[in-house]
Amino acid sequence: MNKFMINIQLEGLDNDTRMQLLPKEQAAVKELEQNGTIVDNFIKLDMSGIFIVMMATDSEDVHSKLSTLPYYPYMKIEIIPIRVVNSINQ
Repeated sequence: MNKFMINIQLEGLDNDTRMQLLPKEQAAVKELEQNGTIVDNFIKLDMSGIFIVMMATDSEDVHSKLSTLPYYPYMKIEIIPIRVVNSINQ
């Protein structure tokens, strides 16, 4: 498994649809967190999207996992492979 930073911008999602899908979106994200797929997530200050740190084998796997989310059809997704650098405190 590899770690990826995902920059998601929501596009074409009106407020009524957003609110209607929100409970299912939150439940799906929680499930991905519980199974270790989503390591962390951060909602953008302007509520236009989210940053997600997630585990996947490759970009195709990222899309496969994100496609389970109700907001997926409205997502513009940028996938950035990352590695964690641990520092030793001296």
